[in-house]
Amino acid sequence: MAASIAVATGSTSPPPPLHLRHPRPAVPPSTGPRSVSGSLSPSHRRVRAVSSPIVVPRRNAMSAMLSSFIFSQLGSRDDAFAQPSVAFREYIDTFDGYTFLYPKSWIQVRGAGADIFFRDPFVLDENLSVELSSPSSSKYKSVEDLGTPDVAATKVLKQYLTEFMSTRLGVRRESNILSASSRIADDGRLYYQVEVNIKSYASYNELAVMPQDRQQQLEWDRHYLSVLGVENNRLYELRLQTPENVFTEEENDLRRVMDSFRVVKAVI
Repeated sequence: MAASIAVATGSTSPPPPLHLRHPRPAVPPSTGPRSVSGSLSPSHRRVRAVSSPIVVPRRNAMSAMLSSFIFSQLGSRDDAFAQPSVAFREYIDTFDGYTFLYPKSWIQVRGAGADIFFRDPFVLDENLSVELSSPSSSKYKSVEDLGTPDVAATKVLKQYLTEFMSTRLGVRRESNILSASSRIADDGRLYYQVEVNIKSYASYNELAVMPQDRQQQLEWDRHYLSVLGVENNRLYELRLQTPENVFTEEENDLRRVMDSFRVVKAVI
């Protein structure tokens, strides 16, 4: 089950089909005009650590390091170089009605346009955000209002491509739907999960006279994961963005974030 959509610069796109408020780029500018969540009281938006680091005295730490080295020589090389799992925090928004886990090392970016936005401080192209439909213009009863998962995936992909429309000369986008599925979570609600890949090609010498001087090169290759849910008559979308080469390394952690997303009754 794969679908492909290619968009060239200058083409027009229909209005975003998911009716999420104010389509915006998945990657925000370095500075933003406003903070969406800054006006809410701490009781409505809070962050809870899922796991905490353990403080170890220096002498004990040195002993532990020596023991680890000795036992690693007895074990396999894979065990010796095993990496610890990522710690997570839980973000809870009772005002808008959703919650999810995110990597503890990620930082919140205010003024990014989304309802909430977190970013990896080292891999700037890796981030997550939550988009909500307007409560006044949408009356969703179920995520099935979008159609089947395949239909919803097509709408999600078109939404991304609309946001990534560029006025630069010589820019071309290639996209593919990687997967579309549904699941019933432990809260009894139905969620859709969509994965897409988008590549961007650009020519850095588009005004050159000779065609061979206007060749396009890959400028970025990204993996996008979306989780869609409905509650409070609103459509919720958790978005994860990561470079394709990073996704292969962090897939388990990113899927844990996806699986953690829940929509809940909003507290007015």
